[in-house]
Amino acid sequence: MSDAKVTFEEWLGSVSAAITGDSLWKMEAYLLTMFASELGWDDVTRLSQDRRTVVLAGQLYRALGPVGANLAEGYPRGTGPDRARFCEYALGSARESRDWYYKGRHVLGQDVADQRIQLLTGLVRLLLAMVHQQRGRSLREGEEAYDA
Repeated sequence: MSDAKVTFEEWLGSVSAAITGDSLWKMEAYLLTMFASELGWDDVTRLSQDRRTVVLAGQLYRALGPVGANLAEGYPRGTGPDRARFCEYALGSARESRDWYYKGRHVLGQDVADQRIQLLTGLVRLLLAMVHQQRGRSLREGEEAYDA
């Protein structure tokens, strides 16, 4: 299902049970990045049809993919700092994607670009909170007393 006008709810209903059955699917940030990638497919196609934005299309495509891939790779990591590192990678790619959408607004249209930028801004906020949570967890010592 690839359509620039697809709603989040319609898209959710189209995702394979092989993906939705994974515990990773419970992570809101992962759902949002997968949806952003779905929308990005048509956006990249549109951008690549205009000579002026062919390179931009490739950059957007390469930025959107790693957001979810890094979350998926970091999800099973055993330690907070390790998970935080993959969240930071995803955060960088989400911000880069947002930047490319802003630059592509002349071809995509302001409304489409604004919608994608808003989606990615929400994702950036979630990722920032996840990084803080994972880093915070790793920086705090437990309250248990230790005997020497």
